[in-house]
Amino acid sequence: MSSCKSDINVDLLIINGMVYDGINSEPQNIDISINNGKIIYLSNNKQSINADKIIDAEGLIVSPGFIDTHTHSDRDLNNKETSHNLPFLKQGITTVVVGNDGDSYFPISDYKSLYESQGIGTNVVMLVGHGTIRNKVLGNINKKPNLDELSEMKKLITQEMSSGAFGMSTGLFYSPGSYSNTEEIVSLAKIVSDNGGIYDTHLRDESNYNIGLISAVKETIDIGLKANIPVHISHIKCLGRYVWHQSDSIIKLIEFYRNKGLNVTANQYPYDASATSLKGAVVPRWAESGGKDSLFIRFNNKKIKTRILKETSSNIFRRGGADKLLIVNSKNSDLIGKNLLELSIEFDKPPEETVYHLIKSENVSVASFNMIEEDIINFMKQSWVFTGSDGNTGHPRKYGSFPKKYSEYVVNKKVLNLSEFIANSTSKPAEFFNVNKRGKIKEGYYADIIIFDPLYFKDKADYSNAFVYSEGLIYSIINGELIIDKNNFTGKLKGKVLKK
Repeated sequence: MSSCKSDINVDLLIINGMVYDGINSEPQNIDISINNGKIIYLSNNKQSINADKIIDAEGLIVSPGFIDTHTHSDRDLNNKETSHNLPFLKQGITTVVVGNDGDSYFPISDYKSLYESQGIGTNVVMLVGHGTIRNKVLGNINKKPNLDELSEMKKLITQEMSSGAFGMSTGLFYSPGSYSNTEEIVSLAKIVSDNGGIYDTHLRDESNYNIGLISAVKETIDIGLKANIPVHISHIKCLGRYVWHQSDSIIKLIEFYRNKGLNVTANQYPYDASATSLKGAVVPRWAESGGKDSLFIRFNNKKIKTRILKETSSNIFRRGGADKLLIVNSKNSDLIGKNLLELSIEFDKPPEETVYHLIKSENVSVASFNMIEEDIINFMKQSWVFTGSDGNTGHPRKYGSFPKKYSEYVVNKKVLNLSEFIANSTSKPAEFFNVNKRGKIKEGYYADIIIFDPLYFKDKADYSNAFVYSEGLIYSIINGELIIDKNNFTGKLKGKVLKK
């Protein structure tokens, strides 16, 4: 904190708030002076400061802006009508990570230019998706790349890292990522490591679909060790009845390698239901090699169809059963809010056949209720588990993850204290992702700051209505600009494409 100053002229002054700086465990009653987009002065002595605007934060919590470590908000940022990213802003999120699950928009340079020209509501950290690169070179088919194809993949990864990617993401559960072996990922992760990036992954298996959850965590650790790269497990969970209660074993495994020096972290959303496409949830990967047309050619072959339906049925059971698969997004609004069992009765087809009836014409999304509170809390308590909404259309996590975690797990259940919740949402992810001078309230840092009401900061979205903004965020400041002012969006698009 700077020594006493007087006659300071600033753009914005925050006074009287309880300030959690993202570093210290105890709040401080300090004034924050912001000028030209940065925090220039912190003081606990009342000074003669001239400000264009003063925010009196008495009775409110002042925090660094939250960093959402796993989103699909690039789908919104790409569209001028939704580039404000308001579902995330209203949660207190000031920076989003995009390009997750192995799926990124290509090339990054084009989207950087788009965001800078049209404006975006939040800052953005971009990852290059392994699945996107693999699809460019090999297509959506189940094959191992030859040396020339692997070389081309490395070339494209290098290009995207040079264009500003902070790292590489994989979606090893989804096609085409699921068609890759560990050696392929290691060879590409080494390129990312050489360029100072991180490795972010949707595990190959979060349940017992193929290699099993614990083996999938071991694969991620193996990639980190062989490529000498920090690794980040996205939406860590124990998905489905076959792997419930495995959180203790996973935590011990990760702690062992963290103690050996491997930088392993994870993110988590505070819900007991996951969400993905219906196809991604229950269709066998081998059956969709080559894309949708190939899937239905196999499905229409009587001999192959029997195997497809048998494995689909097993996957439905693994996800908790047909009554646990809730349709949350579809072009057909009549489907939304119904579960797979209800639709199977409506269409007079077994649940496994109903799946193919639904996905033939569109990409239906489902929420599946497949986690237990014990595992959710076990992971949440770890200092290396950050918050990530995995925000996508139809699941309430897009509108409510951070306030829900605060209201349910900090205030009500007291799983975390407030300083832990803030640090795991701000400074810790900033340090892991190498986000420069953000995630802390500190002199010289960019002014990404939120101010929320500790009594009313909570989520409002649920599975019956997933599109409801959270409440209790009073102010949001991004790059020194007031974006949320007394609960209201100012219309300013002041987010930036961040650089390592």
